[in-house]
Amino acid sequence: MTRKEALKSLTVGTAGLALGASCNESSASSKKEKDDDSMVLKGNINHSACRWCYSKIPLEELIDSMKDMGLKAIDLLQPEEWKVALDRDVAVSMSFGSSLGIGKGFNDPQYHEQLLKDYEKIFQQAEDMGVKNIICFSGNRNGISDQEGLENCAVGLEPVAKLAEKHNVNLIMELLNSKRNHPDYQCDKTPWGVALVDKVGSENFKLLYDIYHMQIMEGDVIDTIKEFHPYFAHYHTGGVPGRHEIDETQELYYPAIMKAIIETGYTGYVAQEFVPAGPEPLASLKAAVKVCDV
Repeated sequence: MTRKEALKSLTVGTAGLALGASCNESSASSKKEKDDDSMVLKGNINHSACRWCYSKIPLEELIDSMKDMGLKAIDLLQPEEWKVALDRDVAVSMSFGSSLGIGKGFNDPQYHEQLLKDYEKIFQQAEDMGVKNIICFSGNRNGISDQEGLENCAVGLEPVAKLAEKHNVNLIMELLNSKRNHPDYQCDKTPWGVALVDKVGSENFKLLYDIYHMQIMEGDVIDTIKEFHPYFAHYHTGGVPGRHEIDETQELYYPAIMKAIIETGYTGYVAQEFVPAGPEPLASLKAAVKVCDV
């Protein structure tokens, strides 16, 4: 399942979240009792994980299992799902934003009015419930040049960023690769995203540096983090190639990357966003958190 497919699935609704809650709680409790290798995290990284990567696991069960692992937050929930996490004392480290999705974004003026309405609504909800970070996207190029897309994004983002300031929330645009996963996506290079942040000029608008995506597009991950970390408000992980487990099958050495992030003074969240290929997704998540807990 891709994130696009997961996003469509998750937007259908969460009416069934409460079904079988007692069974899920019992299952999570049983799992905890059987797990003799409980993790004690070092506290240098605020760990999170993206919900869509574990879409087959009921949300309550996933959150309880993450909490048992020592994770403080869950990433990329829909607003109607926030309460499930918050009631379990787990933060929402990043929320989905507009229903327009990834391909229709701020680089196209025809979507500016809808985006403003969507984010005005979600910012109010986020302020009320204590959710700080909301994701946004540039949109696909569709023939729009990078310079024109930059200008269009800045125009569309200006009033939305002011709303973010008013509600004390952060609007965060994700850097995605256009080579393998998101063809034609415009915000696909760090310098372009940095230029946009400078042009918008708001402390409440920054970038999500997705390590997996930017390794594919430009590499040079550690030096990029060192140079541009003031522009990054959030991080995602993922194994390259394949977007699978953080293990010996991939080309990135995550302990060094995590140390580089820590050295910048970063205090936000690092969210695991790999698609488990192994037979036990939660075991894969636990292993990845161990690798990244430096």
